[in-house]
Amino acid sequence: MSETVTAVQANPTTDAVRTPVLDVVIPVYNEERDLAGCVRRLHAFLRDGFPFSARITIADNASTDATLAVADALAAELGGVRVMHLDRKGRGRALRAVWESSDAQVVAYMDVDLSTDLNGLLPLIAPLVSGHSDLAIGTRLARSSRVVRGPKREIISRCYNLILRASLQTRFSDAQCGFKAMRTDVARRLLPLVQDGEWFFDTELLVLAERAGLRIHEVPVDWIDDPDSRVDIIDTARKDLLGVWRVGRGLASGTLPVNELRAAIGREPLVDGVPLGMVGQLVRFGIIGVVSTLAYMVLYVLLQGFTGPQVANFAALLLTAIGNTAANRAFTFGVRGSSRAVSHHFQGLLIFGFAWVLTSGSLFALHHWAPSAAVHLELLVLVVANLVATLTRFVGLRWVFRNAVTGSSAELAR
Repeated sequence: MSETVTAVQANPTTDAVRTPVLDVVIPVYNEERDLAGCVRRLHAFLRDGFPFSARITIADNASTDATLAVADALAAELGGVRVMHLDRKGRGRALRAVWESSDAQVVAYMDVDLSTDLNGLLPLIAPLVSGHSDLAIGTRLARSSRVVRGPKREIISRCYNLILRASLQTRFSDAQCGFKAMRTDVARRLLPLVQDGEWFFDTELLVLAERAGLRIHEVPVDWIDDPDSRVDIIDTARKDLLGVWRVGRGLASGTLPVNELRAAIGREPLVDGVPLGMVGQLVRFGIIGVVSTLAYMVLYVLLQGFTGPQVANFAALLLTAIGNTAANRAFTFGVRGSSRAVSHHFQGLLIFGFAWVLTSGSLFALHHWAPSAAVHLELLVLVVANLVATLTRFVGLRWVFRNAVTGSSAELAR
């Protein structure tokens, strides 16, 4: 998605850097007070000893104060500084606009407050210039990182990254650190697939890069949080969770063209259903199982008063079994796309049949020995029976999706 660029300016007389190795983007919105000091500091750092030629691009995100005027003055005064003005807000939109049009070998960005120690810039850029890595990110969550920020932001950051690991199976440690870089040729291939134009942009970019088989280099950073940050944490968290759901759904359904991207950059295609390891499968299966059990209990309690225990058990078990199979197919066993989905669900329903026989038999036995058993006792018996059925279900689904691996591998070998 292209953005309207309404102003581009660079110093025409002192700008000696026409095609730099590095283009550092500073996205800003209403930063008239802090912009000049931060840009001067970064400019001096890049000028005095940084080993690669560099440009600073100030990306103004539709500021309503004097930010654009300050940026234009800096571009007129300092060599290697330019300004790009966009008519819409959004950090992701600003980065997309600059990175897609940049002629530099490597593009990067950092927050205007320069919360990250600039000494981390060379370790961030060097693996990209050498060709060792495709992307590089600063991480505040490594053991060797030195971070100064409040407990609320620390907890939110760690919880968010745990959510990414559990839901999208990510391996990078810090999605939202405002200190990232990537090779420009890689950026041009990835950016058309990134839908978000705001704060989730970083996460979506990293997830796609990781799934595409790109090498992500992580740099532990020294970070001092800006106490005057204007980020709306609640609204950002809400949008991030919606973004996680959207990307997860795209990966599970196969609508995100990951294999096409891998082919375009020379990586082998993903094989649906490649085992993630017994421990990883058990963890994901357990999480999905807990959610399914809670959903089953709620449905049973809601239906039991209208339909009776046996019908309520059957209906609750059937509905949760369908959802459980779909979730395990995508997240536990890594099967993507619609190929053989009907067959997988049919086999999942056969396994459901065993669970239904086991739980119905348990209910029958309970009512035979205790005809007036209360609902809570019925639930206890059903939960125990479901635990046994769950173990059987894990073994059964592992067999079902192991066949998917064999089938996918055979198709690739033809």
